[in-house]
Amino acid sequence: RIRTTSTALALSRLNMISLPIYSCLLLLILLQLGDSFSCNNNLPFLKTSESSKSSISSLFAQEESDSEETIAVDPNAVNVLGTPLRCCCSDVGGTGIGTGFYRNGYCSTGEQDLGRHTVCCKVTDKFLEFSKAVGNDLSTPMPEYHFPGLKEGDIWCLCAQRWAQAYNADMAPKIFLQATHEKTLDHAPIEILKEFAIDKDEAEKILKDLNDKRDQLNNLL
Repeated sequence: RIRTTSTALALSRLNMISLPIYSCLLLLILLQLGDSFSCNNNLPFLKTSESSKSSISSLFAQEESDSEETIAVDPNAVNVLGTPLRCCCSDVGGTGIGTGFYRNGYCSTGEQDLGRHTVCCKVTDKFLEFSKAVGNDLSTPMPEYHFPGLKEGDIWCLCAQRWAQAYNADMAPKIFLQATHEKTLDHAPIEILKEFAIDKDEAEKILKDLNDKRDQLNNLL
């Protein structure tokens, strides 16, 4: 409801007079607090003491640690054989860097991993030369991405599409099936993957055991 009485008009005029006063008071307060702020790209940041900086750094370090634990390994992740996903390589080339999209040593994947780094492979110079020739340089280190650069014999989680591309060009590297994530099957069938398996004998035994258990279960049903 709109008031049109003289009282309302008086209040309206008072508010109009008060606004400039409030603005001046606010400006004075900001000027007094000026020494407590520093500007960077026109954005104000509170200055902090050394002890405060230390506490904040510790807080962020803890949050980062907690985050890494959260994405370390999906306990439900399975490999192309249907068994729990094994570690691919937690120390690539002695650099202390783990392979995988999450750099945790596993070829695990998730929503952020658009490239599907799911194939645990052992690279060769021949493959690395091919990969560089098609626009995917895996030999040059990129510290900003925690990428050590690969050399022959290194073990790395390769993008599934890249492995399929190399396969079609007869350049595919050998792989470890037990450390290759099941999402790889979206790009290559298990029969082809087994042809390049370094752990083929063990994988065949695992598949046989699984099939035997499946048969036993079917008989019970």
